[in-house]
Amino acid sequence: MTLPPGASGALPVPEGYRIGAWKVDRLLGNGAFGSVYAARRALPRLGLPSRAALKFLPTGTRTPRQLRHLRELADRETEVLSRVRAPRLIRLYEILAVDAPDQPELDGATVLVLEEADCSLDTLLAEDRTPRAGPALLAQICEGLAQLHRAGWVHGDLKPGNVLLMPDGTARLADFNLAAELDGTHAYAPPFTTPDYTPPDLLWAEVGERGRQIRPTADIWAFGILAHLVLTGALPLPGATPAARRDAAVRYARGEEELRISPRLPLLWRDIVHDCLARRPEDRALHSTASLLARVRTAAAGRRPRRPLLPVLRRHRRPLIAAAATGLLAGVLGLGVGGDPTGYGRCEHGQVCFFSETDGHGEVCAWVDGYADWTVGGLACEWSAERRPRSVYNNGQTYEEGAGLVDVLYYTDPGRQWLLGCVQVGERRNLGEHEWPRSHTWVPDCTDAPGTGARIYEVPRAGLLTHHRGTGT
Repeated sequence: MTLPPGASGALPVPEGYRIGAWKVDRLLGNGAFGSVYAARRALPRLGLPSRAALKFLPTGTRTPRQLRHLRELADRETEVLSRVRAPRLIRLYEILAVDAPDQPELDGATVLVLEEADCSLDTLLAEDRTPRAGPALLAQICEGLAQLHRAGWVHGDLKPGNVLLMPDGTARLADFNLAAELDGTHAYAPPFTTPDYTPPDLLWAEVGERGRQIRPTADIWAFGILAHLVLTGALPLPGATPAARRDAAVRYARGEEELRISPRLPLLWRDIVHDCLARRPEDRALHSTASLLARVRTAAAGRRPRRPLLPVLRRHRRPLIAAAATGLLAGVLGLGVGGDPTGYGRCEHGQVCFFSETDGHGEVCAWVDGYADWTVGGLACEWSAERRPRSVYNNGQTYEEGAGLVDVLYYTDPGRQWLLGCVQVGERRNLGEHEWPRSHTWVPDCTDAPGTGARIYEVPRAGLLTHHRGTGT
């Protein structure tokens, strides 16, 4: 929901304003439902980074009806970020509340302390209409949607401004004000829209007491629009204004208008975009984000659909034990192992997962990227500070997909100095009694890893996701 800094409607928060452990720096962006400020940590707090983004969701001087809407939107976002932890969703560190009766605009505001990003995809596209990293970013965006849908939520407002780019260049989904939890096949969302990314069936949908019915197909449509924009620099429906393109979308749904698919759209992406932008929602429903993800990864890699798997296995240049090969086949193909009583099936393809219990049971922390400290960064694993992981599954990329980074080193310390061991791609196993990992990184081959460390690093409990009140200074 972010707009360029300085846009009208920003919730005024003075520079240097203190709330909790944070001191406000500058305005990053604002929209209809909140303002985002950069902030630095002014007080030492275990488990919190030195910098963050503070999203102020106003609940101050408004009419009762506005207050009700704002509170509902704030609750939606906090609920999603508190309940759904996934590598491709922006990370929530804590939730604060402003107690400032002398500042009515701020008093009572909910503040989300979020992972700080470099910029939004919107900003990147303003600088480069067809960024070279576009295909890889689209694969990560599709991963985020698949993770969100798997958790039972619809984003409801996917667009470039709601995709954040992190310092390492990876993408995260953000801004969940309009997110809706699925109840069976559909959910209910507020009747707000961004016309260019809203499927035509929702443009004329009725709004009931609980809001407007929405399904995952709304996110699939938005992803198709986004993919076309990122890869070609243009939207696939004609019109010089959002209103004109909205009308074109309605005519398209009625069979009176065609998509304006750019000849610049790479061939491997054309079928994906067509399927995402099918006229009827029931046709879009044939393609879940989970099924689209495999196709998107293939297209992002710039290659034809996957060849037979055995040549891929031979390229790893080392023998794989039968269990590891079985795990790789299941992970790459997105299949479970028949009759498997373990909990490893929760680890999605492309992730390395550490579990709090043996055989993939208990709590799980799943990563696509490597993190130098599991209790902070893009994805936190709070329980690993108090309880050691008991099992691991590297359901990662094939050598071809991962640009050579397929195996995972894991360490006992947050700085990745004391190496404990390595888990090969496709390998799933229980950890030893003295293995207490705290960080990890991806490498080309376990056989090239140095010797393991000897000592266990005792980690204090990290208190993340707290809720307390703060005041400005």
